[in-house]
Amino acid sequence: MDLFTHLILGYLISFAAVGDNAPYLLAGAIAGGLPDADVLLWPLAKRFPILRHHGITHSVFGVTVVALVGGFVVFPYFVGGTGWLFFVVMELAGIGHMLGDAFTHFSVAPLLPFSERPLELDADRAINFVVLAVSLTGILLLGWERSRVSTEMFLATVYGLMAFYVAYIGLRLVARWSAGRFRRRNPEFTHVAPSANPLKWLLLYERREDGRLRTGHAEFQLGRGLTGPIRRIDVPLVAPADAVGPVRTRDAALERSYPLARTTGSVLDQTYHFAEVVSMSDGSWGVAWYSLEFAAFGRSAAVRVRIAPDGSLSAKSGWYHPGRIPPAWA
Repeated sequence: MDLFTHLILGYLISFAAVGDNAPYLLAGAIAGGLPDADVLLWPLAKRFPILRHHGITHSVFGVTVVALVGGFVVFPYFVGGTGWLFFVVMELAGIGHMLGDAFTHFSVAPLLPFSERPLELDADRAINFVVLAVSLTGILLLGWERSRVSTEMFLATVYGLMAFYVAYIGLRLVARWSAGRFRRRNPEFTHVAPSANPLKWLLLYERREDGRLRTGHAEFQLGRGLTGPIRRIDVPLVAPADAVGPVRTRDAALERSYPLARTTGSVLDQTYHFAEVVSMSDGSWGVAWYSLEFAAFGRSAAVRVRIAPDGSLSAKSGWYHPGRIPPAWA
């Protein structure tokens, strides 16, 4: 979940707890974003893995330590107020941050340092640009409205934002439950992946065995089920020793391109992925291997491989539009 959404959710959670009280709302907003300050600890994370991103700061223990220090030491000293109220809003906002990240496809371990057991609902992408835009707009709007508009209008904005997040989270959870229920009835699929659209999900399977990648995916839509065929790929993880000379078929283009694509873009080993192939008029081939999870504004993180007429390969990584391989792709 993006930082702006964490900040405004911390603010709204604090508002629900203590009402319109500026010092406590400020503390809650800061606590809502503070766990992501662990990115500053990355030089230490290799030596102390518990300090990694989504590590100890994204646990009940870490959140409570921050709330105790902030609630009873920092905020009462600088702005005054009641320590236990600061503690409550910071604790709630910090737990909200932890659950917000667990809501996405990036897991947290809420019981660190006592347990590494992950929590991951897989109900949304880590960064959803629609939600990010609403969050950023909400932060700017609430900041501008304070002391400039009537109390009624300000409260309408606050409650409107609360309603949006409650409805959005509810829709995501219902759709995730529905997609998961469908997957359990169809055991060929092993994973459910969210898309940017809360109504559309990907059902996937991936197996790496006998030196090959066997994967497939289909689109699931809430209320409709599968909306298309299962798209499958079976390719070697390492280029075959006899993979030389011109490529004649689509399957050969996939097999020849995948080992190079893997070494060109690490995203393929980190996420579920798929490929599209186009045959060029000059006898060359274009293959786009794209991530099914790292995507935004219709584009996906991808590796594009061109296979020349003589069978030589070249590759380039970037952001690519699935389904729009240009006919003269170089």
